[in-house]
Amino acid sequence: MEVTGKVKVVNPEQQVSASFKKRELVVTTDEQYPQHILIEFTQDKCDLLSSYKQGEAVKVSINLRGREWVNPQGETRYFNSIQGWRIERAGAESPSQAPPMPAAEAFAPATNVNNDEPDDLPF
Repeated sequence: MEVTGKVKVVNPEQQVSASFKKRELVVTTDEQYPQHILIEFTQDKCDLLSSYKQGEAVKVSINLRGREWVNPQGETRYFNSIQGWRIERAGAESPSQAPPMPAAEAFAPATNVNNDEPDDLPF
């Protein structure tokens, strides 16, 4: 899944425990009703955010994560998070895109058209 929009906030890295760190990014979507999406980058992915600044257009690849938690009173609660695993500047051309199509002017018009033949194409 992907989220595209502009960087609103890049928070500093948080060392949650001795073995876990995270960094949060907020992306504002470009829609009629813009959404402010909080995306977490964890562990070695934290460094991916170092070169991004507020206002930049980005495309972020994400995974949705869900957890179940039972509190001491025995009530079950559910929590969701959005984890980022790749970020790139929006509009950056990827090498997997198809090459551009040649312009229509590049083809010469047909000269061997026989208007007396029936048009039997199904469309």
